[in-house]
Amino acid sequence: MTAEHPDRGPLDRTELARLVARDIPPRSYVNLGIGQPTAVADHLDPARGIVLHTENGMLGMGPQAHGDEVDPDLLNAGKIPVTELPGAAYFDHAQSFAMMRGGHLDVCVLGAFQVAADGTLANWHTGAPDAIPAVGGAMDLAVGAKDVFVMMTLFDKAGAPKLVRGCTYPVTGLQCVSRIYTDLAVFHLTAGRVRVAETYGTTLADLRTRLDVELEPIG
Repeated sequence: MTAEHPDRGPLDRTELARLVARDIPPRSYVNLGIGQPTAVADHLDPARGIVLHTENGMLGMGPQAHGDEVDPDLLNAGKIPVTELPGAAYFDHAQSFAMMRGGHLDVCVLGAFQVAADGTLANWHTGAPDAIPAVGGAMDLAVGAKDVFVMMTLFDKAGAPKLVRGCTYPVTGLQCVSRIYTDLAVFHLTAGRVRVAETYGTTLADLRTRLDVELEPIG
């Protein structure tokens, strides 16, 4: 059944990152996209054996580096200083993208501007004339990873929903997203169905009035 938590506020970014880290299967090979997803690295339990891959050529990335841990030559794809775990390996972009495109990643975690009910992803451009396109390796990750998790706010700054019937922004990948983690709810996307796993600061009934998408309870 859907786990509803209407009496607490929406999730903040740290809580959201913890939630995503919790749901990544043990021993997975994972890529964390630029932006909110990078925080997931700080909440992974080392005992679960999750291996982080970076687009710019690292396998075995650890949490963000602080203080004396900072090495200016050791950065993730978002240019954030990171640590390395025992057994870490380095390689060029060609090898990194071969891993991404070749189906070797179990999970990627990406940000998004919009996700459609069928799992179609739009995360590189809003279409606005003054926007700066930033597709990076998102297309490769979207089609290459076995599971695509999205982290985003459920509504944009103007209050428009980002979970939609169909994307109106330029598309990154078709029918590729399997889960959406937002500040208000967690959604599982399967065969065109949107199932609500958890809610925070709201209820399934309330979300049905605010989203133009058919929502089902999970269970």
